[in-house]
Amino acid sequence: MTQGAGQGPDVWHGAQPGVPAPGAPAPQAPDVYSPTLPDLPMPTVPPPPPSPPPVPAPGDAGAALDGTGPLYVVGDVHGYLDELRSALREAGLTDENDGWAAGTARLWFLGDFTDRGPDGVGVLDLVMRLSAEAAAAGGYCKALLGNHELLLIGASRFTDTPVDSAAGTASFQAAWLLNGGQRSDMERLRDHHIQWMSRLDSMALADGHLLLHSDTTAYLDYGSTIDDVNDSIWQALQRNDVEVTWDLFRKFTKRFAFRDGETGPLAVRELLDTYGGKRVVHGHSPIPYLTGENGADADAAGGSGADAAPRVDGPHVYADSLAIAMDGGVTMAGKLLVARLPLPE
Repeated sequence: MTQGAGQGPDVWHGAQPGVPAPGAPAPQAPDVYSPTLPDLPMPTVPPPPPSPPPVPAPGDAGAALDGTGPLYVVGDVHGYLDELRSALREAGLTDENDGWAAGTARLWFLGDFTDRGPDGVGVLDLVMRLSAEAAAAGGYCKALLGNHELLLIGASRFTDTPVDSAAGTASFQAAWLLNGGQRSDMERLRDHHIQWMSRLDSMALADGHLLLHSDTTAYLDYGSTIDDVNDSIWQALQRNDVEVTWDLFRKFTKRFAFRDGETGPLAVRELLDTYGGKRVVHGHSPIPYLTGENGADADAAGGSGADAAPRVDGPHVYADSLAIAMDGGVTMAGKLLVARLPLPE
């Protein structure tokens, strides 16, 4: 796996270096972001697809979705197409040609397809194609809206249009570049990619699992049912308003709402009591940052982050076993996770 050095979660400009220790209260973040990584080497740019796939309309994710096959979830991909292809094949979901091979299985991506890794648009193309192939086989492949989808939509639509934030004036273009935006992705991005991302659901319920991208309670600001949240966020994106889109991005970049040993389970229960389900399953916050195994000790001792790559064996269950984290930290030499739900006890 080719990894960039020093990659971490989205951070806010002006925040203290590092990540709070496990058990510490979630930090309150201002509204402008600081750099994460330089651009990675650009991949060879292929021609755009000759016939864009159809853009699905927002689905009814408020009720448990029908389907006879097993349920799988995929954590944050962040442009690591080769790692995604390998993980899907290893899980038996795709064949040697990256075609859907799982029949009536159900697959959910938890968002953050692009930025930081070398081929975000390739990831989008693969997921969109698998969605069509899975439906034809009697299963489904669906995806949730992540904060990096909001970031890429904003950078594409509004470029360097100023937006007001608590820490001063910013822009989507600047925030996108500072948070791992790849210029090769922007060059290859087409209208059908933007349309597909802007119409993704933000949350879903499947087999008693409440699926989200971000480990935040900000979803409560958009409605008291799953359908209300999805519709509110979808309609906000259709407005093509830079301030409205920036507010969405700002809220769903927040993290660590479930990590504190005392308040975390309460936050998860609030979401479950409101939207249903027995467990929250999310991406967004890398597991090494939730567990504290992020190489910080090695760095302090003079070692390198690459020498102290975090160990991620699988999903992280926490918050009184009410939450499952699925971002294995692929951007920091961790692992791109694909897991079947329910997890074995």
